[in-house]
Amino acid sequence: MNELGVGGWLARRRLRSPDKPALIFDGGRWTYREMADRVDRVAGLLAARGIGRGDRVAYLGENSPEFLAVLFGIVQRGAVFVPVNTRLAPPEIAHVLRDSAARLLVHDPEFDGVLASVLSEDDMPEVIRTGEEPTALSALVSGAAPLPAAERMLPEDPAAIIYTSGTTGRPKGAMLTHQNLTFVSLNCIVDYDVVSSDIALLISPLFHVASLGMGALPVLLKGGTIVLEKGFDPARALALIEKHRVTMLSGVPTTYQMLADHPAWAETDLSSLQKLTCGGSAVPTRILNAYEERGLSFSQGYGMTETSPGGTSLPPEMSRAKQGSVGLPQFFLDVRVADESGQELPPGELGEVQLRGPNVFAGYLNLPDATTAAFTDDGWFRSGDLGYVDKDGYLFIADRLKDMIISGGENIYPAEVENLPGVTGVAVIGVPDDRWGEVPWAILTLSAGTTTDTEAVRAHLDGRLARYKLPKNVVVVDELPRTASGKVRKADLRARFAG
Repeated sequence: MNELGVGGWLARRRLRSPDKPALIFDGGRWTYREMADRVDRVAGLLAARGIGRGDRVAYLGENSPEFLAVLFGIVQRGAVFVPVNTRLAPPEIAHVLRDSAARLLVHDPEFDGVLASVLSEDDMPEVIRTGEEPTALSALVSGAAPLPAAERMLPEDPAAIIYTSGTTGRPKGAMLTHQNLTFVSLNCIVDYDVVSSDIALLISPLFHVASLGMGALPVLLKGGTIVLEKGFDPARALALIEKHRVTMLSGVPTTYQMLADHPAWAETDLSSLQKLTCGGSAVPTRILNAYEERGLSFSQGYGMTETSPGGTSLPPEMSRAKQGSVGLPQFFLDVRVADESGQELPPGELGEVQLRGPNVFAGYLNLPDATTAAFTDDGWFRSGDLGYVDKDGYLFIADRLKDMIISGGENIYPAEVENLPGVTGVAVIGVPDDRWGEVPWAILTLSAGTTTDTEAVRAHLDGRLARYKLPKNVVVVDELPRTASGKVRKADLRARFAG
């Protein structure tokens, strides 16, 4: 089924809408013809470097046209794209590169020092730097012979490996297939009414599966236009919405709060906006009010890396009637709430949220036991989240079995942060925060005669973990609440410190 190969998308767009703007970035414009021609040269460069079917190619860099050209060039060759979160600490970056067995790494120059600090010559894959030097990516691509023929791919062939934080404290590589990326894009097109006239402002990093799978890919598949930003600045984002008549915007609650709180909010012409999508956590009522006053409402949703990442979506017209819900299953996806034996529960009863469909991932790279544990015997992906559906089929998330913290749209697993020496007990919990949704706090017990504080804990973890994972506060207690089996009762801690 070659039609499911993501590597052929831009070539087909070149036939259908060659002169349509595909990408706007930093004042420059690229048509679909120009983007597809660039991708052909990237594929040619990769072929000249010996990169072919099944090889892993990593990308460590900020949003740019090169990011998308390299992505499509990789999958056009039948190779596998490995985006690396630029916010990871150096040891985490090294783990991603080693675990994925990347043969080639494309990276921005500012990461030279990071890579040299954690990788030896034996560990380092072949490297191409971005930038303007004669040996950098842009010059190499311009001089490469185009290779327009895409590899024929099967739906189950891997297209990307995207690393998600693991409960064991090490990032796990979620293997996303060509079918996964195709159907998550189709789900977005159906559920969010993406059309070819849409102009989407992408302000979130493309190394995040949400920005890639539910932002860039469906817009490019449909033939819309992406206004791509290297990072998020609320003043600049508001100006771009007005300048380019942006119709689509995606973000997390913090993103929308910062836009609404900016002094330019009231004067900015937002009349072009039609589709606002929000994930990560529920949109606070104050933000709903601020946008509704401007005639805007949200499509909220729920998902995860393992679902590429689409799961459910709440139609904007139901944002009040079903406030607190994450919505209905996306079009080509089934969602159920089940008990411990795998039996589907009736409306209103609390159980594990489980998902099944063509956008659910193929498994974790190099982790067969974790892959097996992630699925039920009858093939449903186990989200690890507790929820229930109401009588109308709308899903509500009640709690997280895995205790994951979502801070500003970033996932933080307590197990990553809880590896602290010199403490007799530790539990990391999420505490509500007006700006970030929630932030991590570390609750500790210490042996007699020892002391510590927030700065000492943060200093120990700094450099080992991404900075957004560092606890914002450290509280020392006499005793951690535990179950009869000795497991920390984090619900009790959340009730005490986060309630």
